[in-house]
Amino acid sequence: MKKWIARFIAMLAILILAGCGTSQTKTKNPVDKTSSTQLKKDASSKTAIPTVFIHGYGGTVNSFGGMIQRLEKKGETKKELVITVEADGSLQVDGQLSQKKVNPSIQVLFAANKDNEWNQTEWIYAVLKYLKQSGVDQVNIVGHSMGGVSSLRYLTTYGQPEDAPKIQKLIAIGAPFNDFTDTADDQTIDELLQNGPSQQSSRYTDYSSGIANVPKMTNFLLLAGKSEEQATSDGTVPLTSALATYALLKAHGNQVAEQIFTGQNAQHSQLHENSAVDKAVAKFLWQ
Repeated sequence: MKKWIARFIAMLAILILAGCGTSQTKTKNPVDKTSSTQLKKDASSKTAIPTVFIHGYGGTVNSFGGMIQRLEKKGETKKELVITVEADGSLQVDGQLSQKKVNPSIQVLFAANKDNEWNQTEWIYAVLKYLKQSGVDQVNIVGHSMGGVSSLRYLTTYGQPEDAPKIQKLIAIGAPFNDFTDTADDQTIDELLQNGPSQQSSRYTDYSSGIANVPKMTNFLLLAGKSEEQATSDGTVPLTSALATYALLKAHGNQVAEQIFTGQNAQHSQLHENSAVDKAVAKFLWQ
């Protein structure tokens, strides 16, 4: 009798263990299926349009290196090219575009990284002509500080030349479009966005003179920072300067959006290290 009871208990234990194994298998499969579906969805939403990252005055490979690496880690993009523009305008190219739908990123470096915006404008044109020759018809641009200034100067100067790709989207991060003129004492941010800056620098008037050249199909995102709630700048560039071209672009017929970030990570040189800025950039470009 005792042997029969022992056998019964052993068989019951085996059945219980088998049931636990089945349960684990059932809970694992739905998770894997969901993950696979999500991966397919993410892949299908990507394009082969490259995004060109252009640093600011005195910038280096580190200026956008961190942002690209973080976005790459999240699966938002894939860094495929680094293009260094020498002082004479010649290009040193490291990498190759795959032409695959991976939201490819291109980091542009200026060897003469403290040169003026007019030379930078010509260097941007040289990069875009190279990309056109490589079979690229459309690009996005992300420019920090002077990189944003020179990118808009390129558009107001050249518009949409046939030997360069169309610029689909342009993000300017902390770009002093109205130089370092702060009009916060004269107007609110809402008034600035409605009417433009109350005082205009020569840089801004250049943009005004060339606005007719800017393709209306180009969409813009202007990002600005302030170190604290009551501050009127990111410690270097006034809010009213970083957002100065909003009204000008909107009146011209471009789609334009703006966003202001607040806190220590919104300081001028920290904007491209700010995870909230990363998120805004990814959303505007790829989502």
